[in-house]
Amino acid sequence: MADKRTIGMWLYKNGGGDNIAKKIIKKLKERNINVIDDINLRYATAKNANIIHNGIKLNKLDLMFSYNAGEQTIYQTYMYQALNRMIPMINSYEAFALTEDKFQTSFVLRNAGVNTADYRLFHRDEASEYLHKTLKKWNGMVVKPTSGWGGAGLTKVENEEGLQMLLPTLNHGNIREVFVEKFIKYDNTDFRIDIVDGKFVGCYGRKAGGNDWRTNVTSGGSVFMRECNDDILDVAIRAAKACGTDIAGVDIIYDLEKEEYVVLEVNGIPAFATPEQEKMGLDFNDKKIDLIVDLIDRKTKKQKNKKTN
Repeated sequence: MADKRTIGMWLYKNGGGDNIAKKIIKKLKERNINVIDDINLRYATAKNANIIHNGIKLNKLDLMFSYNAGEQTIYQTYMYQALNRMIPMINSYEAFALTEDKFQTSFVLRNAGVNTADYRLFHRDEASEYLHKTLKKWNGMVVKPTSGWGGAGLTKVENEEGLQMLLPTLNHGNIREVFVEKFIKYDNTDFRIDIVDGKFVGCYGRKAGGNDWRTNVTSGGSVFMRECNDDILDVAIRAAKACGTDIAGVDIIYDLEKEEYVVLEVNGIPAFATPEQEKMGLDFNDKKIDLIVDLIDRKTKKQKNKKTN
């Protein structure tokens, strides 16, 4: 048929992702949209005007849906950027790159009027001077790598002794900048709000494990059922919009001292609920799939029209 559209997709397989992919493919097929699955840009090559994967010219597709946080490499993201110059991507490379960088995300959110933790960024060579001053002012801070996920690399500093232990590690490796946030007094739980195409998908909570303060599941946190209110949803939608994300998972905590909701992070590839989480009652997967399919449908129609005009 003349209006046949074709997209590429790369979606994680673990945690029920394989079944999610099958559902998305089935629903897209019902809309006359063909899906070429398992396009891992790690195995793509560029030849003159084309980016090729298994003989397929990816830049001739109507869209690429890339949704696999755990297996991204520098090469893949490099190809991601090039491909997005020619065809639409979900998320766009610009939004993907932004949400991968904690400082850049906080900078954009603050300028959009979205609450974040107070933060500082400075060159590694001035880190010692600025960190001492910042700790004295805040009494507690979290030093973060600007990239990464799952709570990896986060260091909470509460006193001078802790800072002195940290400083030598900042002078090694390829660290260019030091990003630090004021530690927010909160109840060791957060809200994860899933947003697709500016619409609410679902909400759940995460609770830090044991004596830890990090709520990330990979750092020992646990997931629990949690309701979203209008204030939280407003913050999440504004954060997703500010970052330009088609799909976002917005992590929000409640600042007990300022009595306001604060965005900790915007995740550009928020996971679907796992089979175990679905048994708990997290039942937003079907809604999320439908919204993603609607989004792909709309974007591919626009791309098809662009090609024919």
